[in-house]
Amino acid sequence: MTETVSATTFRNFIGGKWSASASGESYEKRNPWRPDEVTGVYAASIADDAIAAVEAAVDAFPSWSALPAPARAAFFFKAADAIEARVEQIAQDMTAEMGKPLREARMESARAATILRYSAGEAYRPAGEVYEPSVGNQTLYTRRRPLGVVGLITPWNFPVAIPVWKLAPALIYGNTVVLKLGFEAPRTGLHIAECFAEAGLPAGVLNVVTGSGSTVGAELVSNRHVRALSFTGSVAVGHAVRNEATARNCRVQLELGGHNPFIVMADAELDRATEAAFAGAFWSAGQKCTATRRILVQDAVYDAFRERLLARIAAAKVGDPADPVTEVGPVVAAGPFEEIMAAIERGKGEGGTVAAGGVRADDRGYLIAPTVFENVADDAFLSCEEVFGPVTSLYRFSTLDEALGRANAVEFGLSAAIFTRDLHATQRFANELQAGILHINSQTAGADVHVPFGGLKNSAWGPHEQGRAAMEFYTETVTVYQDAPLG
Repeated sequence: MTETVSATTFRNFIGGKWSASASGESYEKRNPWRPDEVTGVYAASIADDAIAAVEAAVDAFPSWSALPAPARAAFFFKAADAIEARVEQIAQDMTAEMGKPLREARMESARAATILRYSAGEAYRPAGEVYEPSVGNQTLYTRRRPLGVVGLITPWNFPVAIPVWKLAPALIYGNTVVLKLGFEAPRTGLHIAECFAEAGLPAGVLNVVTGSGSTVGAELVSNRHVRALSFTGSVAVGHAVRNEATARNCRVQLELGGHNPFIVMADAELDRATEAAFAGAFWSAGQKCTATRRILVQDAVYDAFRERLLARIAAAKVGDPADPVTEVGPVVAAGPFEEIMAAIERGKGEGGTVAAGGVRADDRGYLIAPTVFENVADDAFLSCEEVFGPVTSLYRFSTLDEALGRANAVEFGLSAAIFTRDLHATQRFANELQAGILHINSQTAGADVHVPFGGLKNSAWGPHEQGRAAMEFYTETVTVYQDAPLG
């Protein structure tokens, strides 16, 4: 695609320089609220661009890894300041290119600075342990060392938070990075490169490329200089990445899909549960792996909860994501829009009934009304497969045993929530629910920067992300036996 003169053109960041794709090709990104608006033109990178980025990271690794960790952290503080200075611009760009409501985009943009500051603090945390030796005059300890070049393949749905929570631990522990941004939200991610450039980060430490995963991502997966790969995306693509990369002994971390249950017990605070279910299912137009996909409600309060949820949906602000009061905006692009609408039709065809939504809500934008299904069979498509949009389903249950069993009866295990005042129920939920992130009396989405984030079953593979857990993936352990000199 040739570059248009009506939109700003953006380039890759490789070796500390801004450069066009080696092919000279580019692609347009359009506003999902008003698709006739081009929000930017981006480098349609090819394998040669990925190779150049890897080579720059290889060259930068010796000096970056030798730099004391507190000196590395100094760049993080400067980059965090730069992000905070442009939070509003990042948020507006995010809203324009992928449709996230402005109020959510502002929160995500500010969170990126928080993640950087947390990771900077890792420079002052232990990176090894001292052990009692089994012989005299010996010191026995472990050290954590960086791996080398790390490839990061990130999605479009959290276009600043996910790239930052991957690259921050990778860099602070001494690795160099090649970051492949989500195809549908490149402008947001390029702000990260701009902020690190403003911070004076040495050339080649962070390299950022845009374009298709089938070209750039594929090169990162196969390149022998890439020692580790962290991927967030679909199950099918993630498993393909894992299989190819691990075959060459590359370390792999996957964060994949979710089909997250939300259990409402008879003793729940229904108003709180309703608000949490609405937020979990429909914020970000349901385009997040931690979104609420299945709402299981105990018989005694099913009708009361249903009434509250439908009333909350009817009162929701749905529409222009640039309006600060909007709660639900469009989905990211035409392709996902068509997939979600097809899933809604499949749900109807398999016997589900639509209690709310199920229709296009704007004749120009890719806006889908918040959708709630009922009477969906446990083995139906909507009960088993992730629909990445503003679609959830209501189910009745009788006992806690039934709720836990049905909640666990999918291949995914990322996040789950329960609303109850019963300590016994919360203990069983914490012990038996098969998910990596458990919420008691809060929504299924949300993640603090200082604790592990990751799923079980087909929702993840490899060590979890964020917090101290990130060290497990981005470093390798070396055991050192140091004997005292004899003389």
